[in-house]
Amino acid sequence: MTAVQWLIEQICGKHTDAWKKEIEQALEMEKEQIEDAFNAGVNSEDFFYPSTGKLECEIYYNETYKPSA
Repeated sequence: MTAVQWLIEQICGKHTDAWKKEIEQALEMEKEQIEDAFNAGVNSEDFFYPSTGKLECEIYYNETYKPSA
């Protein structure tokens, strides 16, 4: 769970409809920041993430932070 996801749960709980657009935008912004940081780390010689033909940063984000449905 990311910090933004935690904050949404704390403030909104199950009543997120009133802020749906803003919440989705915040989550997308956070995802982009995490993916940018991942890509910066991948460019380091000390890090290896197996290539799958997909965007590795998106795979990492989904495996690590994507909320389960």
